[in-house]
Amino acid sequence: SKGYEKKRSKLIGAYLPQPPAANGAAAVRCRLQHSEGAARRMLRTANIGVCDIREAAARERAASTAGNRPLFYFRFGVDQALPQERRTPVTPSSSSRYHRRRSSGSRDERYRSDVHTEAVQAALAKHKERKMAVPMPSKRRSLVVQTSMDAYTPPDTSSGSEDEGSVQGDSQGTPTSSQGSINMEHWISQAIHGSTTSTTSSSSTQSGGSGAAHRLADVMAQTHIENHSAPPDVTTYTSEHSIQVERPQGSTARVAPKYGNAELMETGDGVPVSSRVSAKIQQLVNTLKRPKRPPLREFFVDDFEELLEVQQPDPNQPKPEGAQMLAMRGEQLGVVTNWPPSLEAALQRWGTISPKAPCLTTMDTNGKPLYILTYGKLWTRSMKVAYNILHKLGTKQEPMVRPGDRVTLVFPNNDPAAFMVAFYGCLLAEVVPVPIEVPLTRKDAGSQQIGFLLGSCGVTVALTSDACHKGLPKSPTGEIPQFKGWPKLLWFVTESKHLSKPPRDWFPHIKDANNDTAYIEYKTCKDGSVLGVTVTRIALLTHCQALTQACGYTEAETIVNVLDFKKDVGLWHGILTVSIKGLRQEVICPCASSPEALTVAIRRPTDDSNQPPGRGVLSMHGLTYGVIRVDSEEKLSVLTVQDVGLVMPGAIMCSVKPDGIPQLCKTDEIGELCVCAIATGTSYYGLSGMTKNTFEVFPMTSSGGPITEYPFIRTGLLGFIGPGGLVFVIGKMDGLMVVSGRRHNADDIVATALAVEPMKFVYRGRIAVFSVSVLHDERIVIVAEQRPDSTEEDSFQWMSRVLQAIDSIHQVGVYCLALVPANTLPKTPLGGIHLSETKQLFLEGSLHPCNVLMCPHTCVTNLPKPRQKQPEIGPASVMVGNLVSGKRIAQASGRDLGQIEDNDQARKFLFLSEVLQWRAQTTPDHVLYTLLNCRGTIANSLTCVQLHKRAEKIAVMLMERGHLQDGDHVALVYPPGIDLIAAFYGCLYAGCVPITVRPPHPQNIATTLPTVKMIVEVSRSACLMTTQLICKLLRSREAAAAVDIRTWPPVLDTDDLPKKRPAQIYKPSNPETLAYLDFSVSTTGMLAGVKMSHAATSAFCRSIKLQCELYPSREVAICLDPYCGLGFVLWCLCSVYSGHQSILIPPSELETNPALWLLAVSQYKVRDTFCSYSVMELCTKGLGSQTESLKARGLDLSRVRTCVVVAEERPRIALTQSFSKLFKDLGLHPRAVSTSLGCRVNLAICLQGTSGPDPTTVYVDMRALRHDRVRLVERGSPHSLPLMESGKILPGVRIIIANPETKGPLGDSHLGEIWVHSTHNASGYFTIYGDESLQSDHFNSRLSFGDTQTIWARTGYLGFLRRTELTDANGERHDALYVVGALDEAMELRGMRYHPIDIETSVIRAHKSITECAVFTWTNLLVVVVELDGSEQEALDLVPLVTNVVLEEHYLIVGVVVVVDIGVIPINSRGEKQRMHLRDGFLADQLDPIYVAYNM
Repeated sequence: SKGYEKKRSKLIGAYLPQPPAANGAAAVRCRLQHSEGAARRMLRTANIGVCDIREAAARERAASTAGNRPLFYFRFGVDQALPQERRTPVTPSSSSRYHRRRSSGSRDERYRSDVHTEAVQAALAKHKERKMAVPMPSKRRSLVVQTSMDAYTPPDTSSGSEDEGSVQGDSQGTPTSSQGSINMEHWISQAIHGSTTSTTSSSSTQSGGSGAAHRLADVMAQTHIENHSAPPDVTTYTSEHSIQVERPQGSTARVAPKYGNAELMETGDGVPVSSRVSAKIQQLVNTLKRPKRPPLREFFVDDFEELLEVQQPDPNQPKPEGAQMLAMRGEQLGVVTNWPPSLEAALQRWGTISPKAPCLTTMDTNGKPLYILTYGKLWTRSMKVAYNILHKLGTKQEPMVRPGDRVTLVFPNNDPAAFMVAFYGCLLAEVVPVPIEVPLTRKDAGSQQIGFLLGSCGVTVALTSDACHKGLPKSPTGEIPQFKGWPKLLWFVTESKHLSKPPRDWFPHIKDANNDTAYIEYKTCKDGSVLGVTVTRIALLTHCQALTQACGYTEAETIVNVLDFKKDVGLWHGILTVSIKGLRQEVICPCASSPEALTVAIRRPTDDSNQPPGRGVLSMHGLTYGVIRVDSEEKLSVLTVQDVGLVMPGAIMCSVKPDGIPQLCKTDEIGELCVCAIATGTSYYGLSGMTKNTFEVFPMTSSGGPITEYPFIRTGLLGFIGPGGLVFVIGKMDGLMVVSGRRHNADDIVATALAVEPMKFVYRGRIAVFSVSVLHDERIVIVAEQRPDSTEEDSFQWMSRVLQAIDSIHQVGVYCLALVPANTLPKTPLGGIHLSETKQLFLEGSLHPCNVLMCPHTCVTNLPKPRQKQPEIGPASVMVGNLVSGKRIAQASGRDLGQIEDNDQARKFLFLSEVLQWRAQTTPDHVLYTLLNCRGTIANSLTCVQLHKRAEKIAVMLMERGHLQDGDHVALVYPPGIDLIAAFYGCLYAGCVPITVRPPHPQNIATTLPTVKMIVEVSRSACLMTTQLICKLLRSREAAAAVDIRTWPPVLDTDDLPKKRPAQIYKPSNPETLAYLDFSVSTTGMLAGVKMSHAATSAFCRSIKLQCELYPSREVAICLDPYCGLGFVLWCLCSVYSGHQSILIPPSELETNPALWLLAVSQYKVRDTFCSYSVMELCTKGLGSQTESLKARGLDLSRVRTCVVVAEERPRIALTQSFSKLFKDLGLHPRAVSTSLGCRVNLAICLQGTSGPDPTTVYVDMRALRHDRVRLVERGSPHSLPLMESGKILPGVRIIIANPETKGPLGDSHLGEIWVHSTHNASGYFTIYGDESLQSDHFNSRLSFGDTQTIWARTGYLGFLRRTELTDANGERHDALYVVGALDEAMELRGMRYHPIDIETSVIRAHKSITECAVFTWTNLLVVVVELDGSEQEALDLVPLVTNVVLEEHYLIVGVVVVVDIGVIPINSRGEKQRMHLRDGFLADQLDPIYVAYNM
C-alpha cells in the first residue's frame, strides 16, 4: 500500500499546482492525452477528478478548440532569453536551465503561444492605422439590460452539474486563477511534448533536434511561401505586452487580397460616431465604398436560368505536386501464447486468478480515492447482472431480454465502477449494450435523436445505477416520464443489493470472440442526427490487443483516465483493455480516434526522452486548398501540428480525397484518413446505405483500380501520413466548412476568435462556429456566450476585432457574429456546446442573441453580375402591321362603346346633374342610396326626389351664403355617408367644382388635419362645406395647435339648410368643362389632384354600367372610402347614372363589427359588391374563427357574382385567395373575387364585371422580371411569382404596353408601362405649380414609333398583356392584363428593377414573429423595416433571417434591418404602405425602433 500511495502521489502530482521544482520532479512515464479530448484543457484547475469525468470539456468540446487533433500552437521561447539559449548546448542536466528561465519572466513564457497572439495583435494593429467607424447598432433601452454582477452566476458552477462549469468556474473569477492556469498549461504542455521529465521538452526545437520533425521539414520544404498571418493561440490569455510583428513579405510578389472592409471595423476608437440614423447610414456607405477584395469569378449569367458559372480556379492557388501516396501498414499484430479467446474469458481469468488486484479506482475532485473495484468483485457482480438481465425481466416463458437484444446503459460520469459492472454484465449475458448520457430534463439538446437511436435499436430496458435512478426527472406519481422521442423503457437498477444471486449451477456462456455485435457506440453527426456504430466481439478483442501492444501495457500498471469512460478512447483504455492483461491503469500518448474506426493511430510510449515528437508548421493558406506546405514559423498564418503516432498494429491506412470517389491523395495533399483493420466498427446500426458509404470504401489509385480487395473505413478525420509513417491529423470532416472553394476548419476559426482578448467579453469554452448555406455558398457563423458585465460598446468592439483577425489570418469573411447571454446555448450532455442544435436555433430564429453583427457586404462575393441595360429595338427595326420584331404588339381593348346597343336612357343627357333631375321626375320614390350603421340597420336613405331637393337647397346655400360664382372650387369635408352625396350634387347644381376630402380623425388631429388643410389650399377651394360636428372640430384648440385655423376659407355647415329652391339649376356650356377634382396621396407620398370633365364623368359611369350590367332593379353593396378614384365614383355617381340602389357601408364601421359588410351582402341578396383590401383583411383576420357561428346566423354568400377589390396596385393574390377559401363554406364562389385597376390618369382601367371569362392567374419567373422580361413558369417552380389578372378592361378603354424609357411599343408578354386611351381618362393634373412637362408626358404621350398618332395617358404602372385561350364576351380571344407594380415604387438596385412587395413577401415568410414589412432604399442601401409581434428579445433573431432570405431569393444584400413595434409602418386608406413616409420617419429618428442593425 505504501508503494501504491507513493505511485499515486506521483501521478496526481502533475494535477496539483506546486512550486516549480516539485512539479519538475514529477516524472510520469507518459500521459494519456486524447486529442479530441483537448489535452490543452484537460487539466485547467487543481480540483479535477482523475476518473471523475466531470471535466466535460476534456471530452466533448464540440465547439471549443482543435477538433480531433493534438494541434498545439507552440512556439518555444519567444522572450528575452532566446539568443543566449540558442548558444546553450543541450545538456542532460537541463533542470537548471528550467529554473533560470522561470526567473526571467513572471509568466511561464515557454509554453505560451505568443506566436498566435502576436499574429492577431499584428493583424489588428494594421487596422488601427486606418480609422473608420462602423456604425454601432441602435438598441432600445429596454433591450440593454445591465445585469448586476452579484446576481449573476457563471455558467453552471453548480456543484452537481455534469458540466465544464465546475472546471472553468475557477479560472474565471478568482484572483488566484491565473497562476493556477499557468501551472496547468505548463503541465499540459509537457504532456504534449511527450517528454520524460518536465524539463527537456523545449530542447528539441532549440537544438534543431534531428527528430522526425526535421525529416518532415526536409521532405516537405517546397518553394511555396505563402504570405499570410498567424494561427490562433488556444492555450493562454492574450499577452498585454505583445510584440508587434510586421508581416514579412513572402518571396512571391502577390500580396494576399485585402477584402471587404475588415480594416474599417473600428467602433468608437477615437472616431466620433453620431447616433443619428442618417449619420450612421452615411458612415456605413463610406465604409462600404472602400475597395472590396476582388469578387469571385463565380457569378450568375444573366440568362433566364441564371446558372452559376463554373468557378475559375485562382491561377496562383497552390496545387498538390507530390507523387501518389502509398498505403501505410502498421506493425504485425503480435501472437501471444496465452492471449484470452474473448474479453469475457479474460475477465473470468483475472477474476479467478487475482481477485484482490485493484481493477479500477475512482477519485474525487481532490484526488482522494473514493472507491476501488477489484477484479474479483467485477467478475462476480458482472455475473450477477448477466443472470438478472436474462432471467429476472419478464416471465420465464416470455423473457424481456434475450441474447442479442440491445439494452441501454445510463450511468452518471462519476460512477465508472457501476458502468463497468453493467457493461461486462451485458457482455456475459450476450446482450448488446448501448451506452448513452444521463438525460437531465425532458428537453435536453439532442435528446430526441438519442431517443430515435434507442427506438431503432429496439431498446426496451435501461440499466442504471441507484443514485442515477433517484436523480432522473419524475412525474407527480413517481414514474420516470418518457423522454421526448424515446421508446418506452423499463428502468433496471444494477446495484448488487437489488439483484438476486445466480443459482450455483448457473454459469455464463463464454464463447470465443466472433462476429456478433459486442456493443453499440452512439455518434452525433454534423446535422445533429445520432447514429449507432456497431462493434463486433472480434473487433473488440483485436482492438484491445492492438492497444495493449501499441502502448506496451503490462500487468499491474496504472492508467489515469480523464475522459468519458462511456465511449471512445476512455472506454477502450479505461474499461476494456483493463481486463486483457489485468492491468491497473497506466498511461498513453496523443492518439487519434473516431467512433467508426476506433483508434486510428497512437504515439508509442518512449523511454528515450531526447526523441522529440514529429512536428509540422503548415501554411494555413495551403491547408484551405487541401495542400501541405511547410512554412517557416516566422509566418503569421501558420498551423503547428504534432503527429498522433503510427498506424495501429495490424492495420493499413491511407488518405483519400474528401469528396467524390475515394481516390488516393498525393503525398502533399490533405485527405480523409481511411483504415483497413479487424479492430474497427462494422456498420451504422440499421442504416445499410450510410454503412456502405463509410464502412465499405475501396480507395482507388490514379489508374482507377482499388488498392486492395479489402474494404477500408472512413475515419472522419482529415490529415496526412508524414515521413517515417507518422500520422498527422489537422481536423475533422464534421468541422469542415467549404467557403467559395476553400476549406476552413471550425476549430481554427474558434482559436483565432479566442486569441482576441476573449476573456473580458466571452467565455472561452462557450463558442460555436458553423456554416450555413446562403446563395450557393457556405457562410461562416460564430456564436459566443457574452459575459454579463461587458458593455454594448465593448462587445461590439470585440466583435469587430474578431472579424478583422479572422479576415487577416484566414482570408475569409465571417457572415454573422452573434453574442448570446451567458449560459443560454444548448449543451451536450457533457457540457460542450451542442452545435447542430445551436445552428438549428439560429436558422429558425430562436437563438435570442443580445448582439449581432452581420457582414454580408464583405462576405458575399458571388452575386450575379449587375445588369447592363441593352439598347431597346428602335424604330429602325422591322415593324410590320402589329408585330414588333417577330412578336404581336402588346395591345388590347375593352368593348367599343359605339357598337353597343342598349336602352340606356341616361345616354341622352350630357351631364350627371341632368340625369338626376330626370330621375327625380320619372321615378321620384325610387331609393338610390341606403346607408347602414355598425349594427347593420338602415341609418339613412335617399330616393331620387329627396336627393334632388337636398341638392337644390345646398346650391342655394352656396350661392347666397357662400357668394360663389360658377367654376369656384368647393371642398367637401364629410364622413362617408349621404351628406357627402347631396353636397356633391348641390355643387353641380350651383355650377361649382367639388373636391371630396377625408375629414380629420378626431383622435389624431395632429397628423390628419394638415393633410386636409393642404388639399383645401392646393385645390384653391373658395369655400369648405361640412357637418356641424366637423365645423367645431376645425375650430377646436387641438386644430389650432396643428394648423393655422385663421387661414381656412369660409366654412358652411350643411346641417342648417335654407328652405328655398334656386331660381335655376346651372347647366354647363360644354361637356369638356370641369365636373370635379379628384385628390389622392400616392404611395410615394405625393399629393396629386386630377381634373375630371363632365364628358369623362358620364363616359365613366356608362362604362361601369355596361361592364357590371347595372339597372334600377339591381342592388350593389359598397364598402369603400368615398374620397377618390373608383371608390368615390361608385359611392356618389354610379347610382344616379344607372339607377341601381347602392347599399353604403362605411369601412370604419367594420372595426366595431367585422361581419357588417358580409351580413349586409347576405341580407340584401346582393349580386355585386365592392370593397378595399383593408376591408378584406379585416374580414379575413377578424372572422377567421367565426365562420361556423356566421353560418348559424344565416350568412349566405352564394348569390354573389362579383366581389371586386378596388385597388391601385398589383392584386394581392394571397389575400384574395385566403378570403375565398375562408368564406367558401358560406357559399362564396371562388371565382367571384377579383380586383380592379385604377390610377391617377384613369380612375378605372379594368373591372371584372359580370360577363366574360373568370380572372386568370399566371406564374412568372421573378428573376426575369427584374430584367423587365416576362417568362411564364409552372406553379411551384423556384423563383415563381403568382400574378392575378387585374379584372377585365372596361368598355371604351384601349391599352398598350410601352417601354417607359424609349416609349416604343413592346411585344406580347414583355414587361413595360401600361398606357391607356379612353374617353374617361382624366384631363390633366390640377396643380398650382403648373408643371406642364409632367402634365403632357403623363396625359398626352405618343409612341416613338408605330402608331404615333394616338394620344395615350401613362399610368405609371408596369405590367404586361397576355393573349389567353379564353373567349371574350364579343367572341374574340381574351387579352389578360397583369400588373406588376408602380414605377415610382420600384427600386433600381444593381441595374435591376425590384418591386418592394416581392422583397416584403419574402421577409414576412422568414419568421413567425414578423407581422408586416416595408422596404425602401436610401443612398443605394436597401433598408428593411419589420414589425415584430413578440418579445423584444426576439428582435435580434430577425436580423440574420431577414438578410438570408433577401439574399437567397432576391440576390440583394440588406444594408439596414430595422425592427419596430406593430403598427409603425404607415398605411393609407386603401391599405397601401406609405414607404416614403416611413423612410422620412426613419431618417429623422422618429420611429423609436427596438433594434437597428447596420450590415457590414
